[in-house]
Amino acid sequence: MTTKKITEENKTCPAQTLLKQLSGKWKPEIFRLAVNSPLRFNSLLRQIDGSNKQALAVALRELEEAGLLQKVVIKQKPLHIEYNLTENGKSLIPVFKQLESLG
Repeated sequence: MTTKKITEENKTCPAQTLLKQLSGKWKPEIFRLAVNSPLRFNSLLRQIDGSNKQALAVALRELEEAGLLQKVVIKQKPLHIEYNLTENGKSLIPVFKQLESLG
């Protein structure tokens, strides 16, 4: 009988990974706002009280790297960028609605 060595990756449950990806000061609020419409950076900056450019940029990048947000460059004058939920991000909407009903 062979035994598998348990690594950190093997021990992490999917829910724990997701919570880690969504944890942070601004990420839940960014996600909540993205459910309703595409997001633009300056609009987010105005809507999220207490946020700053650097922290917001980091949170957006991390959500993008996690595959929950997609950065879309719109090539019109002036050039602008929007953030949309990916299909993976959209699949989490029912989970958030369920959590919201508990609170």
